[in-house]
Amino acid sequence: MPTPAHCWRWLKNSPVRKRQDLTNGDVRGHLWRLGMPMALGIIAVMSIGLVDAWFLGQVGTAELAAISFSFPVTFAISSVAIGLGAGTSSVVARAIGTGDQHRVKRLATDSLALAVLVVIVLSILGWMTSRPLFTAMGAEGEVLDLVIAYMDIWYFGMPFLVVPMVAGSLLRAIGDARIPSLTMVLSAVVNIILDPILIFGLGPIPGMGMEGAAWATLIARAFSMALALSVLIFRERLIVLERAAWEEIRSSWRQVVSVGLPASLANMINPLALAIITGVLARYNSETVAAFGVAGRIEALAAIPMLALSASIGPITGQNHGAGLPHRIRTAMIDSFLFCLLWSAGMALLFWLSGQWFGRLFSDDPVVIAGITSYLHIVPITLGGYGIVIVASAAYNALGLGFRAMGFYLIRSALLYVPLGWLASIWFEVSGVFAALAIANLLSGALIYRLSLFGIDRTAKKG
Repeated sequence: MPTPAHCWRWLKNSPVRKRQDLTNGDVRGHLWRLGMPMALGIIAVMSIGLVDAWFLGQVGTAELAAISFSFPVTFAISSVAIGLGAGTSSVVARAIGTGDQHRVKRLATDSLALAVLVVIVLSILGWMTSRPLFTAMGAEGEVLDLVIAYMDIWYFGMPFLVVPMVAGSLLRAIGDARIPSLTMVLSAVVNIILDPILIFGLGPIPGMGMEGAAWATLIARAFSMALALSVLIFRERLIVLERAAWEEIRSSWRQVVSVGLPASLANMINPLALAIITGVLARYNSETVAAFGVAGRIEALAAIPMLALSASIGPITGQNHGAGLPHRIRTAMIDSFLFCLLWSAGMALLFWLSGQWFGRLFSDDPVVIAGITSYLHIVPITLGGYGIVIVASAAYNALGLGFRAMGFYLIRSALLYVPLGWLASIWFEVSGVFAALAIANLLSGALIYRLSLFGIDRTAKKG
């Protein structure tokens, strides 16, 4: 009978499978094959936020406003996980290309350990600063108490969020987008089933309102973490539980952080901008905050194909960069940018026709409905500009140019999104703020389109 030592020795010595060579074949086909499973997974994850908002909207406007206040913060912390995943995917994919099996496993194992350490620190800091943070964002009274109760549970469950996201990045690095997608879908299904039970109560289970939504998310993500880790350990054999020299671990962490730190910071820029704009809108009334939160979640759902492109372009960019094929990177980026613009136009038409219906779906408050409708009539037409930003940033992260990728987000959020939104709040009503946000998307997309392709062209000339 095999002993645990035999099992771990087998895991250590067995090869990592390289599922797909992205340096050959049709670039558009690779984008499709990697992007489609990710789109399904992201749809599932995004649906959790929408379903939470819908159920809590049935409880009351205060609960809807509270979940809207939580969104920028949870998004910011998710961005840390995304950044760590970007760093992990980048270094592991390059190691797979070199054929160094030991280094691949060491990087994968050490990156997960780093993610756990980071999430412990963040959860403690988040819990300690929860009340002053949401007070500074403009939450007060019942809304403040509700959002703190929700976030106390959310912080406790942070490991169940971060570990599956990093694990999914590891799987995508070897060309497998299906298992991460399946994990995300199953987690969403569990969350959606538990939401009404824990929010409203069922039989002996009492209704817990906001706290019920948080517990549903925690349980669902614990399920996804168990599934993702089992695949990494037993099917892909990427994780090894053996002692390693501190220098080797530190080398792994340094490589992951060199890409992951700027990627994390970049991904935190957008939720920070959302938090600031939420605070700006809070000066109008809580109904406007609720409307902005719901409309933002609807828009985020519409952005899913573009987010899927940003997840799929990374492995393509990384492998082709390693192979010295910058023209394939440029092709992938241009195809992705064009898709973002076409998709944005289609979503804008949909929201123009059905904006009021979406408003009524989530609330019966006339002010909230009007705010949702106004946002969906104005902002989504420029969503393609934001898509260009996230796709270009993902490509540059894969190139190992994390700080340039972060610069793209700074241009969009710090230079345009927040200043224009704040200025509009001084001179105009809420619809004027929404128009300013749309202009920020449009200008940033045009600028980063030029800057990102110029950088790829320079790389090609140097090559």
